[in-house]
Amino acid sequence: MPKMKTHRAGAKRYKLTGTGKILRRQAGTKHLLQHKSQARKNRLSSMVEVSDTHKKLVLKQLPYAKKHK
Repeated sequence: MPKMKTHRAGAKRYKLTGTGKILRRQAGTKHLLQHKSQARKNRLSSMVEVSDTHKKLVLKQLPYAKKHK
């Protein structure tokens, strides 16, 4: 069987932790920043965990990712 290919856009967007969590960037940090408070922009700059409803879809893009626990 040939090797499965990793979806390259997905590989750049998501990061897996050592415990198997999938992290993503938050939306809303690219433009229209002048009316957002500094506290809001700081909150949006952190990584958050992918929701349970999307984990299956993300793992389909990353076939060689360590499975989440």
